[in-house]
Amino acid sequence: MKKYLKIAGYGVITWLIPFVVSFFFYDKSGNCTINMDLFKSLMIVISGLAGCGLLVIFFRQIKDSYLQTGIVIGIIWLLINLMLDALILLPMSKMAITDYIMQIGVRYLNIPVICIMAGALLESKNNRAA
Repeated sequence: MKKYLKIAGYGVITWLIPFVVSFFFYDKSGNCTINMDLFKSLMIVISGLAGCGLLVIFFRQIKDSYLQTGIVIGIIWLLINLMLDALILLPMSKMAITDYIMQIGVRYLNIPVICIMAGALLESKNNRAA
């Protein structure tokens, strides 16, 4: 159970880091101060760095079942990010759900892809060492 709480906590952090950083790109009126495409690209990079960093930290504590763990992390983090967006980002931005899915939601599919690939890579390395 402790493992799943840690995964969930890290999932919240993967959402929180880019959310907090995004405030540096908005003025007091709520307008983005840089090109929106650049902003979205920066958010993907920041999210990727945060997620990959947390994966490294988490996987250092895991001794086996890397692929299964990567799948679990990917699903949990994806659901957490989508839920937090639904609860916080969508009401703040007043974005239509269809726009959200096209502009942000689909990009979140990178979360399980990266988590599963990290788990698969570690599983493969572990199997070769055995």
